Amino acid sequence: MDSNNDNAIRLVVFGRQGAGKGTQATRLAHHYGIPHISTGDMLRAAVKDGTELGLKAKAIMDAGQLVSDEIMLGVIEERLAQPDAAPGWLLDGFPRTAPQAQALLNMVGENGIDVALDLDVPEDVVVDRISSRRVCADCGAIYSVNSEADASDCAKCGGRLVQRDDDTEESIRKRLALYNEQTAPLLELFDGIGLLATVNGVGEPDEITEKLIAIVDERIGS
Repeated sequence: MDSNNDNAIRLVVFGRQGAGKGTQATRLAHHYGIPHISTGDMLRAAVKDGTELGLKAKAIMDAGQLVSDEIMLGVIEERLAQPDAAPGWLLDGFPRTAPQAQALLNMVGENGIDVALDLDVPEDVVVDRISSRRVCADCGAIYSVNSEADASDCAKCGGRLVQRDDDTEESIRKRLALYNEQTAPLLELFDGIGLLATVNGVGEPDEITEKLIAIVDERIGS
């Protein structure tokens, strides 16, 4: 899938669950006018729609496990071939394993990625962030609560706020262990080929966004 668009911007965002990848990826994608491709969102949409893939993925995610490489590669290759990805793309949540990383590099061709950004946030911080997260059962809006007493109704649509099955502390700890085992080594891989840039993910979101944009602009020569 070598692209003939030399001006395309292709980004990968790494970071532990709860590091703020979704927020920063959305901002970066908007800034550069490229699609934000979140594998988590794609899989959750399949779960909500009750597709065969969604049913398989739900069982895996509820157990705090990672969806298989075969499933994820098929989803990603199909998505990157869509017309809106011609100007570039931002991958959020992929790759997560060494085989996925190698397959992605093979898929996009030599020099097919501009920079891999790592949002570095300590484990204890992300556990607190995720375990306090609640999602509107109707519209999907996300909230952070300090106690169950704060988890009432959605301010946007009045829907009931719930904790996702994969946001319990037990499930979070399992995902973090998998991240340390399978995904963290990818940082060394991307660093070894000169694509990794690490940014402190603790702080004001606007300041973090500015740092990320500065890094990308430097890499693409803006």
